[in-house]
Amino acid sequence: MPLFLLLLIGLPLLELYLLIRASAVIGVFSTIGLAIVTALLGTVLMRHQGLSVLRRVQMALNRGELPAQELLDGALLLIAGCFLLLPGFITDGVGLLLLTPPLRYWFIKRMGSKLSMMRQPNAPQKPSAQIIEGEWRRDE
Repeated sequence: MPLFLLLLIGLPLLELYLLIRASAVIGVFSTIGLAIVTALLGTVLMRHQGLSVLRRVQMALNRGELPAQELLDGALLLIAGCFLLLPGFITDGVGLLLLTPPLRYWFIKRMGSKLSMMRQPNAPQKPSAQIIEGEWRRDE
């Protein structure tokens, strides 16, 4: 909780500080233009990669597979899009980094290993469903 509050309060203040410093160095209009260009670039990249993820999800479903990797990839793209919508250089940088596929795959792999460590090894598991094939009829 304290980390969340620190990010909620500290990140906008840091972004504001960086925007003011950048406008003092390169000018107000250049800073605004740079923020707009990074947002537009991120939007174009996000749209392209989002469509790619959607195609991979459809291909996995057509093969009868669970598209877990693709869904996590799409979730990270959504997070990247949220970061790109926020004004500022840090959030744009994080959003653009999340748009790079190798970094997303590394993050997904790391999340997967953390999730597998959180599972309880001695937890009771559901019995697997047994499918019994046969024919039946209703007598009235």
